[in-house]
Amino acid sequence: MNTAFEIYKDIIPDFSLFQESLEKPFPVHLRINRLLAAPSKVVSRLREKGILLTQVSQEYDTFYIALDLPYPGNLLEYFLGYIHPQALTSALAAMALRPRKDALILDMCAAPGGKSAHLADLMENTGFIVCNDLYATRHVSLGHTLSRLGVQNSVVTGYQAQEFPLRHQFDYVLADVPCSCEGKFRIAPKGKPYREDKGKAQLPDIQKKILLRGFDLLKDNGKILYATCTYNPAENESVVNFLLNERDAELLPIHLGVAFEPGLSEWNHERYDKRLTGTSRFYPHRIDSVGFFMARIGRK
Repeated sequence: MNTAFEIYKDIIPDFSLFQESLEKPFPVHLRINRLLAAPSKVVSRLREKGILLTQVSQEYDTFYIALDLPYPGNLLEYFLGYIHPQALTSALAAMALRPRKDALILDMCAAPGGKSAHLADLMENTGFIVCNDLYATRHVSLGHTLSRLGVQNSVVTGYQAQEFPLRHQFDYVLADVPCSCEGKFRIAPKGKPYREDKGKAQLPDIQKKILLRGFDLLKDNGKILYATCTYNPAENESVVNFLLNERDAELLPIHLGVAFEPGLSEWNHERYDKRLTGTSRFYPHRIDSVGFFMARIGRK
């Protein structure tokens, strides 16, 4: 049994089931890309190849679990842009932001592009998406994802997220920030142990700066989604709490129709604004995917 996450024993419900979930391999989730294909068409094509897809929820006709499909990137449907392998919780981020058509969107840390492409799908290629990522080496994979999935309403930029220029304001901002990635850990086939990132202690400061800049880039009625794939409250509730103290912000409800736990109001002798219970924590034993955190935020 892995002991790396024992520090979260008091905040993760049914902790023994959580620990058991870490011993299981990740399921293969596919998002069907409606920009290039109808979900029913893709499901039929894959069924003819003997690939069975199970719909994740009746609410979403684009999210599926693929059984016995270890390498979806080898499929013709992948190269055609009909499908995109993406963890369910990651795909739900765009759904939580809920962009309207013709909106102006900033994805602050966009590579490798799955969430940006999903936003384009939800807007039916209307509006405009600024897909930002600091590292030029990631722009290749980012551009490839956007091109493969038929995204036509985007541009790629290379600014430091926390220093993104304040020249324009956006209807929606996605801040899926660099994090310690604890939620991505499950036992590898060879039993590879989880190891702490040596730079973990520096992450909350960077995350706070990114979230603050993202909020300042919003239009008056704009919305920002702050997201991580980690369990650490110092990278989640504490960061959002910082924003609530620094800006006139409010937490907005998240409606996704899947299982999640409310955010925390305290951790490790630190108390947070009570509104933090309006954030969302996703655990692998509740939703069979990557561990995730989301906060949907607007201006008061």
